[in-house]
Amino acid sequence: MCILATKGSRMRSTAVILREPESLALAELELREPGADDVVVETEWSGISTGTERLLWAGEMPAFPGLGYPLVPGYESVGRVVEGHGAGSALVGQRVFVPGSHSFPEVRSLFGATARHLVCPASRVLAVDTGLAEKGTLLALAATAYHVVTSGGTKAPQRIVGHGVLGRLIARIVIALDYAPPVVWERDVSRQGGGEGYEVCDPSKGIGQSFDVICDASGDAALLDALISRLSPGGEIVLAGFYRERLSFAFPPAFMKEARLRVAAEWKPSDLAAVYRLVEDGQLSLDGLITHQRPAMQAAQAYRVAFEDKSCLKMLLNWSDAP
Repeated sequence: MCILATKGSRMRSTAVILREPESLALAELELREPGADDVVVETEWSGISTGTERLLWAGEMPAFPGLGYPLVPGYESVGRVVEGHGAGSALVGQRVFVPGSHSFPEVRSLFGATARHLVCPASRVLAVDTGLAEKGTLLALAATAYHVVTSGGTKAPQRIVGHGVLGRLIARIVIALDYAPPVVWERDVSRQGGGEGYEVCDPSKGIGQSFDVICDASGDAALLDALISRLSPGGEIVLAGFYRERLSFAFPPAFMKEARLRVAAEWKPSDLAAVYRLVEDGQLSLDGLITHQRPAMQAAQAYRVAFEDKSCLKMLLNWSDAP
């Protein structure tokens, strides 16, 4: 049975909508009709991305297929399946992770999961343990981190740039997969704590050392020359962030190092399944990464805190009191 608000025979739901850069509000939007093998999810928590969503908020997102305003953001939601069709009927009552949706025909839904109710294919959601609760919102970032570590061959990152949530997850997954603990470079003193089994330090430490694999999780396009200078011959820079500026680098140092660049920012379904197994098996902890939570009805304030407060590693919207 569906419990959504309706107008006539159409299902409607409360959603966060970016009407244009720096113009965010809650709105009641029409949901698309569920099709064969679809599920309807009642969202419990949604994560706010300080990468892609910050760029969408600021109007700095590079041209991307399907991008435009107005749009519903979000690809980090967890909720309960309240209605299922076909293959989706087996999921009714199950808590699931939703990595984005195309639920709202009135607006762009390039990401589309920050809403009270969502409609999406059953094959797209991941059933998760009830006890994972709001930490399930971190699975997209964890899948990205897993993709970073595993998609490049046999060598894991030895140095990671940035100790935000993604940098922390990359470091944790390197350790979970039995590679040598990495070192994370972080200039912001307030973010140098919280390393679990790995060192966090200013990048000036160890000047003169060189490394086979350096992973940038900061999204800072200006770092590329500095990172190339610290590669071993034949070394690799892994770009795990999302960059609003054009990337460029001086060719002679890269030529001398025979440097390689790898983009590893878009995870695959196999990465999501694999990282969830690590969580289930107790090899990967998602503890200590969610620092802030606000009611979904305070979304405008929550987004500003997520983007402007340096103490905020991860902000969640809680949909429990939303219509």
